[in-house]
This record gives sequence, C-alpha cells and structure tokens, in this order.
Amino acid sequence: MTTVLLNLHNAGFYELNSMILAMGICYGGAAQIVAGIMEWKKGNTFATTAFLSYGLFWLSLVTLIVMAKLGLAAPSNDKAMAAYLAMWGLFTAVMFIATLRLHVAGQVVFGSLTILFFLLAIGDFTNARAGFKQFTGYEGIFCGFSAIYAGLAQVLNETFGKVVLPLGAVKR
Repeated sequence: MTTVLLNLHNAGFYELNSMILAMGICYGGAAQIVAGIMEWKKGNTFATTAFLSYGLFWLSLVTLIVMAKLGLAAPSNDKAMAAYLAMWGLFTAVMFIATLRLHVAGQVVFGSLTILFFLLAIGDFTNARAGFKQFTGYEGIFCGFSAIYAGLAQVLNETFGKVVLPLGAVKR
C-alpha cells in the first residue's frame, strides 16, 4: 500500500505529504521489520531478507526527507538520490533472481520493483522531465498493486486451505 501511495504522488496525483511519510514509517517500515523478524523465526531467509531490507528502506527514505525538512542535514541532491535508488535497484535485482525459484507473483513483484528503482534512479540522475517521472509513478503503482495481490493471495490461500487467488507455480 505504501508503494502505491508514494507512486500516486510520483504519477502526479498529489504532493508529497504526511500521509505518505506516516505510511512509510508505520506500514512500509515498522510493519515490514516485524514481518521480517517473524519470518526469521520461521527460518525463511528470503522473506526475512526482503521484509527487513525493505522495511529499513522505507525508514531510511522517510529519514532522508524529514532530516532535510527539519534542517538537520542538507537535502540529498539528485545524483546522491540516484546512487541511493540504483543501489536499491541492484539489491532488488539480486532478490528477483531468488524469486525464479518461487512463484510467478513474486517474480512480478520483484521484477517490477527492480524496474521501478532503476527508473527512479535514471529520473534523478538525468533530471528527467515530468512525463518520465509520471510514467515511473504508473510503473510503481503497478508494482505496488502486484505486491498487494501476492500478499492477499498468500493470506487467502492459507486461510481457506486452497487456491483462491493463484500465485503461479514455478516449474522446476
């Protein structure tokens, strides 16, 4: 949900605001960290790494924004943000490779997230026009909804003990 809400901003529907920052701290950040710890206790290395990493991504992103707004640090320039986003893109590309052993829904989430990070990095590095940033926002909306679908499918399938929403099994 946090990804969808941030990318509605990126697509130009509204300005960056406290709703996005609050979601970044509470749901994108804290909730994913809790989920990562729960997955660690289950021995699920992929989910532990994903939830903890992206939870900390959201907390770091909000911190970057808030520290600058409060005058506690200089705002990150476009080149610095491009480097930050490109590193997250590289990390996500590695995580995408791991999804090749999981379900198709996970591949869509991590594939589209990899593309999103690199598009955001390119947008900042090149100081892209509004149209490019708006396109990137729409790609991010797709990514966010694909993650919502994958999460919802896992919850419903486990709850009902059958496939309610398919995840797309990977043939091995």
